[in-house]
Amino acid sequence: MAFGRLGKLVLNNSMLFLCDMQEKFRPSIQYFSQIVEVSSRMLNAAKILEMPVIVTEQYPKGLGHTVPELDVTGIKVCPKTRFSMLIPDVESQLKENTDRKTILLCGIETQACIQQTVLDLLEKDYHVHVIVDACSSRTMVDRMYAFDRMKEAGAFLTTSESALLGLCKDAAHPKFKQIQRLIAQPAPDSGLLMHK
Repeated sequence: MAFGRLGKLVLNNSMLFLCDMQEKFRPSIQYFSQIVEVSSRMLNAAKILEMPVIVTEQYPKGLGHTVPELDVTGIKVCPKTRFSMLIPDVESQLKENTDRKTILLCGIETQACIQQTVLDLLEKDYHVHVIVDACSSRTMVDRMYAFDRMKEAGAFLTTSESALLGLCKDAAHPKFKQIQRLIAQPAPDSGLLMHK
């Protein structure tokens, strides 16, 4: 399909993945609060647009649960020890949504769970859009080289605002005003650009 090659987003073909946004990572992840804020924007948009959401937690017994800023009430949260999100619980949810071949991905850590999830999804012929202002790592070197690696592998790197406008397509979309409210304030700086 052309939209896959071009990276065009189609709402009824898309799902949101939130990867391991857990409390224990708060002190060590670069720009953690900003990443959470942008992920919250994406989660709220997914709810407004009635887009399926998949959430994982890495070893929650030791690393805690999803941060309270992300309201995952009513969403099945899948615990895992594997770095990739493609564990049996998630694979099962993907099978329930066979019409959804595009994944928008937010979370941590970029060089570990995000990158391995991207590679697994690409291998299964999904179109993957990494929301760069909603993904981070403990170091910016790991984060930026992981973005390069994923782009080379065939993932699309995009921002939260670009993705949300791409999903809506038109200011006449019936839910655009609600989405517009989410992006009225620019996304917070998450260290993606060098400052002089």
